[in-house]
Amino acid sequence: MGTAAAAGLVLGFAMDRTFGDPRRGHPVAGFGSAAMKLEQFTYRDSRAAGVVHEVVLVGAVTGLGIAARRMVGRGLGEAVLTAAATWTVLGGTTLARTGREMADRLESGDIDGARELLPSLCGRDPNLLDADGLARAALESIAENTSDATVAPLVWGAVAGVPGLLAYRAVNTLDAMVGYRNERYGRFGWAAARTDDVANLVPARVSGLITVALAPVVGGRPADAWRAWRRDAAKHPSPNAGVAEASMAGALGVMLGGKTEYRHGVEMRPTLGDGPVPRVPDLRRAVRLSEAVQITTALAAVSAAWLLRRGRRETGR
Repeated sequence: MGTAAAAGLVLGFAMDRTFGDPRRGHPVAGFGSAAMKLEQFTYRDSRAAGVVHEVVLVGAVTGLGIAARRMVGRGLGEAVLTAAATWTVLGGTTLARTGREMADRLESGDIDGARELLPSLCGRDPNLLDADGLARAALESIAENTSDATVAPLVWGAVAGVPGLLAYRAVNTLDAMVGYRNERYGRFGWAAARTDDVANLVPARVSGLITVALAPVVGGRPADAWRAWRRDAAKHPSPNAGVAEASMAGALGVMLGGKTEYRHGVEMRPTLGDGPVPRVPDLRRAVRLSEAVQITTALAAVSAAWLLRRGRRETGR
């Protein structure tokens, strides 16, 4: 990596900000279809089968990224390839647009429309939620996916370039497909879920730190965001989502968690943060904070990519 890769990260982020997700032929959707077809052959109710499924798919995507980077070489080709890969794996702009659309529908009293939109953000049962419940579900999804959809890909792109970008998105997509604790995937999806946890350990904390620092953007205090993170994040069943949600809850001055209704049943989640339950105006504030975190992460990732490459050149690696 170097100047070309850093430029590619900037351009790819700008493309996501301008266009959002590709509307047709999204490569991530294509990867998902391939994963579903492979699952017909690899599925067994065992962890070993899940490991094979994960290694084959993530390995294939990583290998593709390595081959493509070698093929284009350095310079303009590397910048264009990095930009295309970055745009492909980012989802932050679509996330923010969906959050704003959810707020619009809730403010206009279009509860049915808001319920129709919720599945594009999370897997909760929208028919069981009122306006406040829909706002809370959307806000929690924005908090978690700010890290998953933008911060983590940019971190891995800064560290490992195109292979890092593609490998992370493969890992995250597989977790979303099979990383569930249910009868079918409890064992088969174990590898996908654990790999995603490891891949997000650092990015989630980067996201948390930036959220803490930017709390004043939405009228919050960094000290409150930091306190909510340190006190509450570990209560969450996910080692990474807890960081993202608790820091945002503290920054917004709201309380997340509690009774959470999915199609597969009800979970009692621990509460994160202090204050009232979130309402529609808090959802708009969350979108604003998410976008600020995304932009700051992009600037930091570009700087990190350039510095890492410079350090490798100076050490002769």
